[in-house]
Amino acid sequence: MNSETHQLADLLLAIEAEMHCIGLWEASPPPEEALSSLAPFCYDTLKFHQWLQWVFIPKTKTIVEIGEDWPSRSDIFPIAEHTFREVDCDTGMLLVLIKQFDNFINRC
Repeated sequence: MNSETHQLADLLLAIEAEMHCIGLWEASPPPEEALSSLAPFCYDTLKFHQWLQWVFIPKTKTIVEIGEDWPSRSDIFPIAEHTFREVDCDTGMLLVLIKQFDNFINRC
């Protein structure tokens, strides 16, 4: 694993840890049909933090683990910033980490 891959893995772990810390990590997955949504970010079936936990993080971890090509762009920060306004916990650090993720992917 090269240093960029390690950086990406570290960012994913930091996002996950912060979600645990602020109480946005859920113990039980949503129903399978909620995860099968074709809408961007599964916005019609999941809350954004659920999409992060059950779709984004697992798919991105798989990319890291098997060495697939990373996406060419990432622009999840704007939707995170918008949706986290409605969350009753301090999402400041989580937003910083998501912005770092976008910046990392977009510079590679």
